[in-house]
Amino acid sequence: MGLRYRNRCTLGKIRWRGTGVVRCLLAAVVRTSSVIERLAHFEENQRHSTADRTGGDVHSRRVLATTLLVLGWTALAQSKDLALISNKSNELVAITFPELVKICKGQVSRWPDGKAVSFITRDPTAPEMKLLLEKVYGMSKDEVKATIASANHGRTNHPAVVVVDSDDDVLKKVESIPGAVGLVDVYSISGGVTVVKVGGKLPLEPGYPLHGN
Repeated sequence: MGLRYRNRCTLGKIRWRGTGVVRCLLAAVVRTSSVIERLAHFEENQRHSTADRTGGDVHSRRVLATTLLVLGWTALAQSKDLALISNKSNELVAITFPELVKICKGQVSRWPDGKAVSFITRDPTAPEMKLLLEKVYGMSKDEVKATIASANHGRTNHPAVVVVDSDDDVLKKVESIPGAVGLVDVYSISGGVTVVKVGGKLPLEPGYPLHGN
């Protein structure tokens, strides 16, 4: 399997902390850093331009720079990445996308270390979870409901799939259940969980498989 686990060192251990505002700011920097760099070079070059530039030209450049930054932040805000989070006691740090699909469908009962696998999620058939429904399950809403019911059959103590009402509920369940993993909006991540790479990528990285618009 392509599951990857961390050793005693902290290399590869990814944890996200901070308030929602700070997380949003950090995420925005990831997407807009290249734009900011270009603007910085642009401003530096303009400082060495000829002395006959008018005040109106300077104002126009500043307006352009501000507009580009606003557009970059707006595009970021409209995007939505789902983050795979894991209980901190789990050794999981990376997973392939096909393996994630199996977990979401309740087809994996235990991790290599023996812990029971529980997948925590908001209702996959809800409109706000369209990304999960289309990219991970790839089936109709009724088929998803039937798949979850079948996966949980006979697993009363450790359900394969647990459906909750909100991202906060997902976080609380994942934090409290050894072996649990879950999917939440990237901006809901807290310091109480570990973020797992999917297909070798973290949320907001180019090529991340759980990226939506």
